Amino acid sequence: MLDRKFSHVGNFTGYMGIVSLLVQAGKPGQRILDIPAGNGLLSRQLRDLGHETVCADINLEAADYVYADLSQPLPFADAEFDTVLCLEGVEHIVDSAALIRELCRVTKSGGRIILSLPNIQNAFSRFNFLCTGCFYQFPPWASRHLKPGEMIDRGHIAPLSFLHLRYLFQHCHARLVQLEGDKWKKKWLIPFLLPFIVGGWLWMNRAIVRQNATPVDAGRETVRFLFSKPLMFSRSLILVFEKM
Repeated sequence: MLDRKFSHVGNFTGYMGIVSLLVQAGKPGQRILDIPAGNGLLSRQLRDLGHETVCADINLEAADYVYADLSQPLPFADAEFDTVLCLEGVEHIVDSAALIRELCRVTKSGGRIILSLPNIQNAFSRFNFLCTGCFYQFPPWASRHLKPGEMIDRGHIAPLSFLHLRYLFQHCHARLVQLEGDKWKKKWLIPFLLPFIVGGWLWMNRAIVRQNATPVDAGRETVRFLFSKPLMFSRSLILVFEKM
């Protein structure tokens, strides 16, 4: 039995299916890094579709896995991959900015980084934060402090927002080109939350017009993202960045 100290899902998830379609929309025969590769189900599907996929993970699930710790420099050369996948990993890392820098470093110019993570900005999570002070999927018991030298999963420790992620990737010379989401969360709450969503949209647009330091068009594009269906309702966000 594997000594698995870092968790991963055991099935082919909805967000994996969406990421597979995003990869297929790109050029054929891509060289892909899947990190953390988890159970390898997505990588195996991508290989069957004709792509060269390198699986990397701290859990060596198979003989062909490359050992890689997301909290350390990645064991790959600069600009080695056409596409880098990092699904449900960045929220487990103390230094998210360092990981994003590494993901961009190993991606070719014009290549893509596809990221998935818990969506802390969906309507339910906003309501959850209002009532509890914690984002959905980030309660206090979802994280742990490690002893010196201890190597186990820290849990969900980095509740990253869309705006923070976009800023960090832009800092590493990667621009957002697509935003997607998986299954909607707590649909039954939408009628109750709709007045707050509409009020928030009006509030943000009014603030943009009044803020002379922000270009109005860029501000409105940001509002479009912040109140888009994927960000408002999905359980997990899927973001596609292009290395410049």
